[in-house]
Amino acid sequence: MDQARVSPDRQHSDELSPDEFTAAVSAVTSAFGDPTRRDIYLLAREAAPDGVTANEVAAHFGLHSNVARHHLEKLAAGGYLLVELVRQEAAGRPSKRYFAIAADNHLNFPPRRDDLLGTLLARAIEKLPIDEAHKLAEEVGYEYGRGIAARMEPGDGHRSAKAALASVADALTAHGFAAHTEARGGSLTLVAEHCPFGEAAKKYPHVLCAVDTGMIKGMLEGLYGETDPTIETSRPDGGEHCVTRV
Repeated sequence: MDQARVSPDRQHSDELSPDEFTAAVSAVTSAFGDPTRRDIYLLAREAAPDGVTANEVAAHFGLHSNVARHHLEKLAAGGYLLVELVRQEAAGRPSKRYFAIAADNHLNFPPRRDDLLGTLLARAIEKLPIDEAHKLAEEVGYEYGRGIAARMEPGDGHRSAKAALASVADALTAHGFAAHTEARGGSLTLVAEHCPFGEAAKKYPHVLCAVDTGMIKGMLEGLYGETDPTIETSRPDGGEHCVTRV
């Protein structure tokens, strides 16, 4: 059978660049690279609309409850499961139930960045004095990050700093940042190997890097507690990766 070929002179506006493709593969692999995790996701879909708990997943697959919870939280961080606190009829702490996202389009690659939109928004914010622009951009990112954290951890966050940062890395990876955690010099760092803002970040690094910092701060505050993350190096400023120290 002849393979379909694409003429080299055809240009597709939706074609992924090599960096974008790598980030997209990282997002999907982070969520579904483990076969048990894929099966857990399918179980959650089959359990709709009731969802599943970590104990139910553990019993179904013969896993320790902590292992089941790890897989569920990985899927929740990637945006594939929603989390709700459910009150028990008997006295005791409410339990978490995990629900599969209804729309299957969440299984597609992450939405591509829109350079024009990012550029216009950053340009609009930069009309403000630099301190105000930086503050506003970080606030926007912070509010978005708190929203992500609330979907992963309804109620009060109580994870360790290391676990919270790992969940932040998973969430950023799902958004196209291809992020992971590292220990450097006795501190925890978050390393993003790709910037989904593309050329807009190079033109307006102070604004869009402030959005990144706000997202990280908001997610960490929601999952762990108040922190003060700072960007040490960034791709827009010539760094190999974006590195945020917590």
